Amino acid sequence: MNLLPWRKTRFAVIELHGTIAARGGALSFGAVAPAIRRAFAAAGDRPVLLDIESPGGSPVQSDLIAALIRREADRRGVRVHAVIREVGASGGYWLACAADEIHANPMSIVGSIGVRGGGFGFPALLARVGIEHRLYKAGENKARLDPFAPEKPEDVAFAQTLLDDLHERFKAWVRERRGARLRGPEETLFDGGFMLGDAALARGLIDGLNDLDGLVRQLGGDGAQMRRFGPKRRSLLARLPRLAADGLLDALEARGTGPLFR
Repeated sequence: MNLLPWRKTRFAVIELHGTIAARGGALSFGAVAPAIRRAFAAAGDRPVLLDIESPGGSPVQSDLIAALIRREADRRGVRVHAVIREVGASGGYWLACAADEIHANPMSIVGSIGVRGGGFGFPALLARVGIEHRLYKAGENKARLDPFAPEKPEDVAFAQTLLDDLHERFKAWVRERRGARLRGPEETLFDGGFMLGDAALARGLIDGLNDLDGLVRQLGGDGAQMRRFGPKRRSLLARLPRLAADGLLDALEARGTGPLFR
């Protein structure tokens, strides 16, 4: 109950935008953790909202961020609502599952419950231009997945096992958070594919079709407002070199050998 009617009801909104990665300029635990803690401290007994715009990225960072959200929510006894904008896929959907309820636009990209990894191999190119690859190592498997050496079946099997193990963790997290709300065969729900928001609603990946403004009004009435919390941002001029570097790093990560929720 608002005892001071001239004061608007305000809901804490945590901005979770961008590629999830453990580096500056990306959506990482280190960057967003202070904002998460401030948002829950300011929420009182009102729900906290997650503003999600992310195609995914690092499994570890996704888990760290989601785990902190759940700890704060459980400690303070407040509900969490996630709202997916354009994209809440792979690691972005992992973050959404930290909420008690998930909302999206009918045309949002949702799901992509899978893991990817890969890279390039250059041994034939090196041989063609007369370059000899010299590698010294201690440990039989220290040079696994070396892009300058021919691919080995045992290395491929090893990488696939890692991806499968991560996939199982992703599926377990979705089952834990969505439970009986999931509908339809798991073979298609967890195959790594993505879907639009209205299809995600039919499959139980989300709970409703809404946007942030509509959800705030639904929860708090027409006069309700948002108070946003997110990573601190530098000025545009200071960020320009970082923005260019981030674009390159995003492209490299999408083609790298490390596993990604992407």
